[in-house]
Amino acid sequence: MAIDNTSTKVITGKVRLSYTHVFEPEADDNGVDKYSTAILIPKSDKDTLKKIQAAVNAAIELGKTKWPNGKVPANLKKPLRDGDEERPEDEAYQGHFFLNGTSKNKPGIAKPIGKDGNGKTKFQEITDTTEVYSGCYAKVSLNFYPFEAKGNRGVAAGLNNIVKVQDGDFLGGRSNLSDDFANEDFEDDLGGDDDFLN
Repeated sequence: MAIDNTSTKVITGKVRLSYTHVFEPEADDNGVDKYSTAILIPKSDKDTLKKIQAAVNAAIELGKTKWPNGKVPANLKKPLRDGDEERPEDEAYQGHFFLNGTSKNKPGIAKPIGKDGNGKTKFQEITDTTEVYSGCYAKVSLNFYPFEAKGNRGVAAGLNNIVKVQDGDFLGGRSNLSDDFANEDFEDDLGGDDDFLN
């Protein structure tokens, strides 16, 4: 059975990002610098979950050509995990499945800015490192692939591109600046002079 890249590639619906390191890489458990983010998928998003399952199955078929004896290991590691079971203490993970997307290469990071003359979405690259963070919402391009490392075999999710679609509350205890100061009056602090910047 021939498998092409399109069968292992998924564009998610709206998901939430967590443990987000997409502007600068961080060393993984093996000391390899990688860009990464956890991706929280609502359990109600059946379409994205079906696409991920199909891509994981396609990656398993690819793995049979690489793993010993062409067999699927009994202890195969799969990328999709249940937030209710694995992170019961974390409110953000409740009602979600999650997976970790990683890449040695920096992912494309952008936001939609309208349509062009042909009705195709136009994008603007995001370079402000504060604009994509743990807690914001995005659509993500992933590629699933089989791996074998240190005796472990499974399917992992490669991180391709991220399109931010919505702000959200920061995850990890950081408060939102706008929320913190929403009811504060800064006019006196600014001298009350409308022309102070001119």
